[in-house]
Amino acid sequence: MANQRSESETGDGSGERGGAGVQALETGLSVLDALLGSLHPMPLKAVALAAGMHPAKAHRYLASFVKCGYVEQDDAGRYSLGRNALRMGLACLAQLDPLRLVTPVLDDLCASTGETVLAAVWGNHGPTVVQWRDSLRPVTVNVRPGSVMPLLSSATGRVFTAFLDPAVTAPLIEAELKARAAQPPPRFPHDAAELAQLREQVRASGIGSVHGDLLAGVDSVSTPVFDRDGRIVLAITALGNAATFDGGVGGPVAAAIKAAAAELSQRLGHGLLAEPA
Repeated sequence: MANQRSESETGDGSGERGGAGVQALETGLSVLDALLGSLHPMPLKAVALAAGMHPAKAHRYLASFVKCGYVEQDDAGRYSLGRNALRMGLACLAQLDPLRLVTPVLDDLCASTGETVLAAVWGNHGPTVVQWRDSLRPVTVNVRPGSVMPLLSSATGRVFTAFLDPAVTAPLIEAELKARAAQPPPRFPHDAAELAQLREQVRASGIGSVHGDLLAGVDSVSTPVFDRDGRIVLAITALGNAATFDGGVGGPVAAAIKAAAAELSQRLGHGLLAEPA
């Protein structure tokens, strides 16, 4: 009938993901991508070159973006992202919830590694477990959501020790060092020099690890997740029976949680504003 149009004509593809899309919009967004890649206003020719199109074509898109507030043009004729682009970015950042985003990450890690995994955030009393996924491999621990992990004898705690502001962790570390000094023999680290060495090792590898330090027979590895400002917002940890768990900082489990944490950090905006090479 005359008053009926196909889905491709109306653009109603709400039931599909990754459909045909709108080519003109995709082309126009490449102009915005060009501006995203620069920390300074760009002349028309530079925008066109970065977007891979003729300057006249780039100018038409830029004119529309300026009209809609997504691009601004200065007195010298150079272009930069505008107020509405800023609003869009801020709205995106406001919707980013690390605890929500880590939920499917833990599900995937538990399934792919076959190990028990958890997520922890910094709470009032230290690293606090907020999510937990049990694997099919039995591991007996008294750790569950709400548990607070020690800073020096847990893989999770060592990640926060290495990447959180030392002024924040100092009181808890001092208390742990005093308590552990009375335990024969004191487990690593037990003084300022070994604490500095621990921080250096964890920062260099991106992995905190323990081998029975917290619970005999239980090994674990942990890695940080960062926000857009480079601050640690949570740690992802895997643990298992020492007889079967690969707790090496260069092992497959450590590699899996590092890759997942890096992807999650990127989704939270970490590294997106790095200075272009």
